[in-house]
Amino acid sequence: MNDTVKKMPVGIQDFEKLRTEGCVYVDKTRYVYELTRISRPYFLGRPRRFGKSLFLSTLKAYFLGKKELFEGLAIAELERDWIRYPVIYIDFNIGSNNDFSSLKNVLSAILDNYESEWEIVEKYSDLPIRFAKLIQTAFEKSGRKVVVLVDEYDKALVNTIDKPTLNDDIRDFLKGFYGVLKGMDYCLRFVFLTGVTKFSKVSIFSDLNQLTDISLDERYAAICGISETELLHYFKPEIQALADKRKLSRDATFAEIKKRYDGYHFARESENMYNPFSLLNVFDSLDFAYYWFKTGTATFLTKIIRNSNYDLTKFNDDITIEVRSIDEYRAGETSFVPLLYQSGYLTIKSYDVELDAFTLGFPNEEVKYGFLKELLPAYVPGWGLDETFSVIAFVRAVRGGNVDGFMNLLKAWYASIPYDLEENRDKDEKYYQLIFYLLFTLTGQFIHTEVKTATGRADAVVKTADSIYVFEFKMDTAATAEEALAQIDKKDYLIPYTPDSRRLVKIGVEFSVEKKGINRWLTG
Repeated sequence: MNDTVKKMPVGIQDFEKLRTEGCVYVDKTRYVYELTRISRPYFLGRPRRFGKSLFLSTLKAYFLGKKELFEGLAIAELERDWIRYPVIYIDFNIGSNNDFSSLKNVLSAILDNYESEWEIVEKYSDLPIRFAKLIQTAFEKSGRKVVVLVDEYDKALVNTIDKPTLNDDIRDFLKGFYGVLKGMDYCLRFVFLTGVTKFSKVSIFSDLNQLTDISLDERYAAICGISETELLHYFKPEIQALADKRKLSRDATFAEIKKRYDGYHFARESENMYNPFSLLNVFDSLDFAYYWFKTGTATFLTKIIRNSNYDLTKFNDDITIEVRSIDEYRAGETSFVPLLYQSGYLTIKSYDVELDAFTLGFPNEEVKYGFLKELLPAYVPGWGLDETFSVIAFVRAVRGGNVDGFMNLLKAWYASIPYDLEENRDKDEKYYQLIFYLLFTLTGQFIHTEVKTATGRADAVVKTADSIYVFEFKMDTAATAEEALAQIDKKDYLIPYTPDSRRLVKIGVEFSVEKKGINRWLTG
């Protein structure tokens, strides 16, 4: 690669446009060659904005025989035939797909275009029949088997997952629509579907059981996204330009990129993958930001998590899930952890061979802080409206070792939380611990909750450059701040940190059921 900063294809998901406009392209064409050797239908699940659309567009250009677009790429040395096939490309990124009507309108418009291309005059009102007729006609008129590419096949299902009745209706409809592919197999050269999640068993995949799911296949773990090897190969001048702009060393710049955007894994064993959308935006703007979250978050997930009373502090210690459960979603499923993985909020951290289970966790800082920031308003309505100065003052007090300063700010903040959360407040200190965890995490502090020791577990441990704070929480209906402080000593919560040179601070916090917040605290 040369040392000239290249044009970043921000917002460009069309392979032909990307190539003709001279944008940087991370070569994934060897996967195109490998997958297309046989006429097998495939499914690939990846988070949004992770390169699925570009890969599907690359397949489209390949099957249309556009050899000139692949000059200089891996497949140019592998492919000899370059046969043109009829291609039906269904893109659900078009339109909102938030209700039955918009979904059918999108499909009808797509079929209209292809029916005109193949001069189909007679159009049926039933969309699955129209789809089958289109495939049959393209096969007969071209003399070649048909390629069907479906981008974001599940968008309407994901968009309506918090509306069970509508979701059931859409799922039943799509089950019949995609079922056409199984019945028309004799006409099909290649089928490839992409999406976020695999709605399986009682859903549309029961009629598409011939699909080969490569979502967790180690051979295709790097089919979307950017590996560290690819990052260093394709973006060497961009990394240096970013370093120069931010006045950092190249090593420091790379470390910041890695911390923010690396960490995704899509197989038991695979190289780390970077979020391509964020990387391209970083190199385009030469500035660090949380680009992936700016494009919108899955609000239905925050609703599900909030309504489930899930203990968010578990995200801090990683989550275990069986391999068989990670890549699919069953209608009516109560667990949202598979969806968090499929949507890109959690990723594979390790694999246990004996248990055949994955340990999941946040892939990087962009996801961790973005996700928790998105969740906080669900627990504390109104958060973020007038908090800027208070947050700055809070962080300064924590970093400066001013315990009374940051505890007074915490007391005022708890007191401002609306009373519509009163039911949760009255249960136990878990509610207060959760809010405490979110606040400290989002203000950039390093926090562990319920940290285990040999004799018990501290409710929270917060580490700064100069201090380590060990917290114990009590509700005033059960114990006092004095008892909380005494428990830290009795259970030896400080012992694991005594070799550390930082100042150790014990804080016993007493929450008041009546006042709905912090009553008092003691330090030691």
